[in-house]
Amino acid sequence: MLGRWVTRIVDAQTRWATPFGDFNHRWLTALFGPIRPVKDFLNGTWLGHPVHAALTDLPVGVMTVAIVLDIIGQRVAADVAVLIGVLSIVATAVSGLADYTDVGLVVFVLSLLIRAGNPADRAVPIALLVIGYLILTVGAEIGGDLVYLVGTNVNRHAWRGAGAKWVALDLGGLTDIPEGGPTKVKAGINTLILVRTGETILALHETCAHAGGPLSEGTLVDGCIQCPWHGSRFRLTDGHVARGPAMYDQPAYEIRRSDAGFEVRRAAG
Repeated sequence: MLGRWVTRIVDAQTRWATPFGDFNHRWLTALFGPIRPVKDFLNGTWLGHPVHAALTDLPVGVMTVAIVLDIIGQRVAADVAVLIGVLSIVATAVSGLADYTDVGLVVFVLSLLIRAGNPADRAVPIALLVIGYLILTVGAEIGGDLVYLVGTNVNRHAWRGAGAKWVALDLGGLTDIPEGGPTKVKAGINTLILVRTGETILALHETCAHAGGPLSEGTLVDGCIQCPWHGSRFRLTDGHVARGPAMYDQPAYEIRRSDAGFEVRRAAG
């Protein structure tokens, strides 16, 4: 029930949220473009998992402890917990700049600043802590929907296991695999891209593992295919991530010539 209610509220914000999101995408691209290694680090390319998602659990847990400590009257411990929580939210927000930041951070900082004055009446900082916690909770709910309902930052090929069966390659109207590439072809239910240099033919899945971008519309850069959507690069030889924001490798395929044409199968590991 709560999930459907939050989803309806989020959907109702499309009119202003879409242009706002486009604006954020432009300035974040301009900010991180010159420092691509930093962006890759914050995205989690090195970890093989989104850093932002891993950090989000920390603020929720710490702020929960802070509320409990306030309730039982442990003033100093509660203040320390809020400080730790704010620091963890800053780290989460920085890593989330590749996505978005948390609005609740401002409320928590206000609560922390008031606590720093050691007021006799702590009703205001405690109320701010609870308000910030509610904002944080709603943000976590929306974040969960983005992952589980929309599939944001999930591995688009997590369900594709390596198989031993060779599958006939459908070249469409082509009589042979052309030189260069990427060339978009079909192999059963999968769509692949092929890059040919002489007798060497390299094959990857056509759907980008990061956000589902069409690699057939990408460009070849230093032995890699670059996704046209977010600039992720994958090595053509094995599909490994060469540059983020992708965190997951691209499925690579073996290819061989048979009497009936070409066959492919998913490469192991």
